[in-house]
Amino acid sequence: MSLHRESRDTPARPTRWPVAAAFGLLGSVIVAVIVMAFVWPAATSQPQNLPVGISGPTEAVSAVEDKLAEQDPAPFDLSEVDSRDDAVAQIESRELYGAILLGDGPEVLIATAASPVAAQALRGVATQLQSQIDTAAKTALTDQLQAIVGALQSGQRPQLPEGAAGAPPEIPTVTVTDVVPLAEGDSTGAGLAASVFPLVLGGMLGGILLTLLVQGVVRRLIGLVVFGVAAGALITLVMQTWFGMLTGDWLLNATVIGLGVSATSALIIGLAALMGPPGIAVGAIITMFIANPIAGAAMPPQFLPEPWGAVGQFFVPGASATLLRSVMYFPDAATAAQWIILGAWLVGGVVLALIGHQRTRAELTPPERQLEPAEPATSAAPLEPAEPLVR
Repeated sequence: MSLHRESRDTPARPTRWPVAAAFGLLGSVIVAVIVMAFVWPAATSQPQNLPVGISGPTEAVSAVEDKLAEQDPAPFDLSEVDSRDDAVAQIESRELYGAILLGDGPEVLIATAASPVAAQALRGVATQLQSQIDTAAKTALTDQLQAIVGALQSGQRPQLPEGAAGAPPEIPTVTVTDVVPLAEGDSTGAGLAASVFPLVLGGMLGGILLTLLVQGVVRRLIGLVVFGVAAGALITLVMQTWFGMLTGDWLLNATVIGLGVSATSALIIGLAALMGPPGIAVGAIITMFIANPIAGAAMPPQFLPEPWGAVGQFFVPGASATLLRSVMYFPDAATAAQWIILGAWLVGGVVLALIGHQRTRAELTPPERQLEPAEPATSAAPLEPAEPLVR
């Protein structure tokens, strides 16, 4: 019987019980960490420090500020605006998420394209304002009726308020205006928020495939360029042309998406070239379990615990989501920071790939042998003439 047949027929040695239990425990810990990474933003987020403008009479503004200050943490970071036009301009440039305009015609400005969650919070403010206005109007009317009844009971002529002889006073209605609405194909914003994770996963898969299946750093980088261009075009084709979830300039949207997935892929390629196979795992952990949960795609970054919302904007998922939302809905917004961040991650990954390639090449190149100087030839003894074979 051959040795190969014997090794195949020999049963594998059972794993020791403590080792089996340890691996089971390790698997459960990994699952718990994954769940925590994805659930943590929703579990810890809360309305806080949302930039919102406010204008109106001083007393009304102070009353709103005092009311909001009673909440801990304060849901809004209020800043006074000069006028409605000023508030609209700051919303369109993404400096504010909305505005509260007080006065004779109270109005709340929102921008669902900036964040449906923030818009919903401002709708709640409009509801509270309307409730306060209605309560104040009812209280004033009740006081007037009681004064009239008291005057009649005392035999005096009641003093009617000015204008009481005509139509009843009109109660102001709080108007909610959506300055920058979402696209018709994604009226709730769920599609744009849900697309961030597939884009992150797609960028990771692209980097892993190029690392494992393509040999040669130059060929990998060429593959990275092709992957970024093709992925940006195909994803935009699906999300904008087919489903209508995206809006705006098609080519610009494709560029943002392609740059985002390329930056993630470049990170995987660079770390794998520098660290070997463990680099793939490191890149996946950075992207999936650190950057993605704090990207702030489904909610304003301000709603995340400080400082993670701001930190998340320096990673690829956060910068990609913010940039894509800005180029689609807010052409007046400043986007230079997001372009620079994504470009830095892309260039950084390429640099890591080149460094890793050069280091591997140096390790594989055999050292040159040092040739020892040849010893000078010694003079050979003169050969004696051979004796003739035949005498």
